[in-house]
Amino acid sequence: MWTMNSNLAKLQPYPFERLTALFKGAEPPAAYKPIVMSIGEPRQASPDFVGQEISEHLAGLSSYPATQGSIELRIAIAKWLTRRFSLKANSLDPDRHILPVNGTREALFAIAQCLVDAGNDAFVLMPNPFYQIYEGAALLAGSKPYYINITDKSNLIPDFDSVPEKIWRQCQLLYVCSPGNPTGAVINIETFQKLIELADQYDFVIASDECYSEIYFDDNKPPAGLLQAAAEMGRNDYKRCLVFNSLSKRSSLPGLRSGLVAGDAGLIEQFRLYRTYHGSAMSPPTQAVSAHAWQDEVHVKQMRELYKQKFAAFADILAPAVKIPMPAGAFFVWLATPIDDKEFACKLYQKYNLTVLPGSFLSRVAQGVDPGKNYVRIALVGTLAECNDAAQRLKQYWSAGTFGRFTGSPSSA
Repeated sequence: MWTMNSNLAKLQPYPFERLTALFKGAEPPAAYKPIVMSIGEPRQASPDFVGQEISEHLAGLSSYPATQGSIELRIAIAKWLTRRFSLKANSLDPDRHILPVNGTREALFAIAQCLVDAGNDAFVLMPNPFYQIYEGAALLAGSKPYYINITDKSNLIPDFDSVPEKIWRQCQLLYVCSPGNPTGAVINIETFQKLIELADQYDFVIASDECYSEIYFDDNKPPAGLLQAAAEMGRNDYKRCLVFNSLSKRSSLPGLRSGLVAGDAGLIEQFRLYRTYHGSAMSPPTQAVSAHAWQDEVHVKQMRELYKQKFAAFADILAPAVKIPMPAGAFFVWLATPIDDKEFACKLYQKYNLTVLPGSFLSRVAQGVDPGKNYVRIALVGTLAECNDAAQRLKQYWSAGTFGRFTGSPSSA
């Protein structure tokens, strides 16, 4: 009798499955229109050029696309990365350092399957709280996840100094995310460079998830990136460094499923080989839209301005009740709760038909701490009017101060 991959049994329910279970039996008031702020899915209008690019390249659907993507797309990506992260001219070879992917989610998962050698008692390190794809990728690659806690004491980035040397020695892959999901905190150049030195010392790969890199609030301080840190060290080969980015957040195109991986040419070549077997080439119309999007900054600046407006209004409305922490980047509010995070989220749904995500659904207990407990993640991805409405409801909920006894069943989630 055949059996399934035993590592499948190690996967935990996805946060939104847990949220559905948490809300089971809860009845929100019909007087309030539902507002969902639990999922980080941009719902702003797509750039104007998208439809035209797709219609003009439909003929490309009559042939199989190459895994490596078109040279036009790879050149557009290389130019954007060079411009955005102040890289040395021509240090990114579109043929050797760039690989288009179908969004960062599938690529972040696949890179662990490609690079991890489970036979060596491998560890895959990741932030905690985290994007759950990192954990699933590590488990299905046959490795052990190691969670690096994120707390106020570590300035809301992973506490890399807390990792024991024996763990670094067994590390094969390190996931980082900057700006971070869910905190919005940014890893600075110096910390990235410290991680590169650790990767050299202990021979592991850094997978830097930078899909929120273009959502930031200080125009004079765009978030740094891993390739930028390597370049400032004179490391123009980007050895052991891979960055992942996408158009989902940058261009509000989550349904396009278009992203990039860039960095170490040797790793890119192995990943390209893996993906050739994996059958994950990007369709020609998607490539055409993507090439245009990576070259256009006008729509990105407009998107960034809208997020600034939403955060400012959200914080202003809630100011009398609670101070909203302003992140350095991304579009999440990481809010400490006065009661258990699951109770807080369920009561908010029951009373005001407003859905937020309990922080403990994004974290694991590690080193005796659950760093997501008693936080909620609020995604400001709707319209300005919708975010303002949500802020008013949250203000009423918070100001009442009568959170009451929880009537759901958080243990079931």
